[in-house]
Amino acid sequence: MVQIIAGKKGKGKTKHLLDMANAAIKGASGTVVYLDKSAQHMYELNNRIRLINVNEFPITHSEGFLGFICGILSQDHDLETMYLDSFLKLACLEGADISETYETLKKLSDKYHVTFVLSISLDADELPENAKGDVIISL
Repeated sequence: MVQIIAGKKGKGKTKHLLDMANAAIKGASGTVVYLDKSAQHMYELNNRIRLINVNEFPITHSEGFLGFICGILSQDHDLETMYLDSFLKLACLEGADISETYETLKKLSDKYHVTFVLSISLDADELPENAKGDVIISL
């Protein structure tokens, strides 16, 4: 399953994502991972949540980002949920069509039974058609 928190920059998406991650770890039987563009939120996350600063890795395009996600999936068979803050920046998709990358995430989610929760700096009505039905919070 892929879920989206949508809204323009500065609307509070990260706060919702952090709250969701911290709530999820309480009942999680597997691993919870939080991907961000810095380690800024390290102390706001439960210490059982693995924080990965994606900017520490040489990812320059969306295909590389998907390879990075696949690497995380392949090394952790207990992975339950991945929270992706600033999805457009992490996936190198700012100003680009996210449809193909989004569809690949949905396929990975189905195949490996991992939930992806994305914060996307777009209004819900600006999302591609294949993503609009997955919006859980629109700010």
